Amino acid sequence: MGRLEGKVAIVTGGAGGIGQKTSETFLKEGAKVVLVDMNEELLNTAKSNLQHLGEVIAIKADVTSEDDVKNYVNETVEKFGHINIFFNNAGIEGKVAPIVDQEIEVVDKVLKVNVHGVFLGLKHVLPVMSRQKSGSIINTSSDAGLSGDPGIAPYAASKHAVVGFTKTAALEVASNNVRVNSIHPTSVNTRMMRSIESGVNPEDDSKAKEDLTNEIPLGRYGETHEISNLVLFLASDESSFISGSQYRIDGGIGAKH
Repeated sequence: MGRLEGKVAIVTGGAGGIGQKTSETFLKEGAKVVLVDMNEELLNTAKSNLQHLGEVIAIKADVTSEDDVKNYVNETVEKFGHINIFFNNAGIEGKVAPIVDQEIEVVDKVLKVNVHGVFLGLKHVLPVMSRQKSGSIINTSSDAGLSGDPGIAPYAASKHAVVGFTKTAALEVASNNVRVNSIHPTSVNTRMMRSIESGVNPEDDSKAKEDLTNEIPLGRYGETHEISNLVLFLASDESSFISGSQYRIDGGIGAKH
């Protein structure tokens, strides 16, 4: 306990499964948490679920809007004075279909949230951390950001882009003692996977889950607390000499490549 005592963390996608569980972990470890999400109802529910654990505020924001991103950064600094941890986590899955059946409007939406959202977060959080001469940023990519993934090309492309931002940002701010890393989960028991399962097999999503599970050497989906434990390590001082790295958390799938 107390691994993040006195630190301030922003979590985008804070109302989602991974975002909310990671926020819970941060609070239990002593951090103050700023939840960011565009779904106000789910955001308020997440805040209500977490506020008994410590100081948590909720800010409604669309991560694709530069004004909204500026606002959540400015509000955090005004409230707490600094930003120590940024879990750049918001993302969407898009449509499950071959490239030839993807609509450009859907591709644009996925790229806007998963690429523009990550970029804007970095653009406005990095100057705060650089002035502080400290900070840890964790970008959420995917195992699909490290290899091809048939049926979800827009998502895979967007998550590859997160790797590029992660490595480049890490180099740009290393001299200011700011660290930037990315995490790469495979299937995790969240709403997003229910959507992907339905897209893979609309007639039988349970069969889709079975097939996806069979691809994972450990034989199961990941759980949100397992993701949050990795994020906690990268957010804490225990990872103080780690930057620009890609962390698979994929039940062994990476061993196949």
